[in-house]
Amino acid sequence: MRVVMFGYQTWGHRTLQALLESDHEVVMAVTHPKSDHVYEKIWDDSVADLAEKHDVPVLLRNRPDDPELLAALRDVAPDLIVANNWRTVLPPEVFDLPPHGTLNIHDSLLPAYAGFSPLIWALINGEREVGVTAHRMNAELDAGDVLLQRAVPVGPADTVTDLFHRTVDLIAPVVDESLDLIASGRARWIPQDRSRASFFHKRSLEDSRIDWTWPAEDVERLVRAQCDPYPNAFTHHRGQRIRIVESEVSQGRYGGTPGRIFIREGDGVVIVAGAEARSGRLPGLVVKRVRTEDGVEHAATDHFRTMGGYLTARP
Repeated sequence: MRVVMFGYQTWGHRTLQALLESDHEVVMAVTHPKSDHVYEKIWDDSVADLAEKHDVPVLLRNRPDDPELLAALRDVAPDLIVANNWRTVLPPEVFDLPPHGTLNIHDSLLPAYAGFSPLIWALINGEREVGVTAHRMNAELDAGDVLLQRAVPVGPADTVTDLFHRTVDLIAPVVDESLDLIASGRARWIPQDRSRASFFHKRSLEDSRIDWTWPAEDVERLVRAQCDPYPNAFTHHRGQRIRIVESEVSQGRYGGTPGRIFIREGDGVVIVAGAEARSGRLPGLVVKRVRTEDGVEHAATDHFRTMGGYLTARP
């Protein structure tokens, strides 16, 4: 088949690499210009550089709806478009142009976690597995019929970086199998159960701000979901922002006001957490390592030398 690829960052790069190594012909790649958005500078392997290395024509676009792009697509006459991590809406005149339509590769187990940053949101929410879905694109966000899904488990200590590496390694086999099914006429498209759908927005720095009324378990997952190289989960101490680099849920149960710097436990310092913390029936968050605004990382027991005072969402 003749294939056009729409994609961006490492997800798009891995997809293009899989297509280049397949038995199919990549006739064009469309990708976004480089971005200064904090989340788009992470995992930023260049689709454009890979395409140019293999003499594949490249078009750079923020939005794929201009006459020049549509004319170029008609000229190369693809049998299929494959998209992964395309950041703006593809119009019907693009996704319905090829005879086989557009295959979108999305890093969640649709219909859950449609939209942006699905691995981060899934980890925050305590999902037991994450994965990759290959589905046919339609006019609704990540809502088209499913061809393939592959899942990997989420362990109790996994970070979002762990999950990124596990799921990005699924891209090549999912792309290979999907194209074989489509090319051979064996593809079976399964409609999504839209009653189970959930949609998530792009993350920003605001989404890394710790709310100490969350249960300690939720805050601990947020810390793992915002591990390096992502912007770390952060809070404020004595008016200064600090990032929580490593934490765990406490063994003991601690009562009081959310955000209170309370007591040492093991090799960390317990912060009271949870809207019902006053009951004394909830664990706290053991903060083990923090990073100050100068970029220096500290053991929490060194940073919080005296107990008392509060960590707050804002200065």
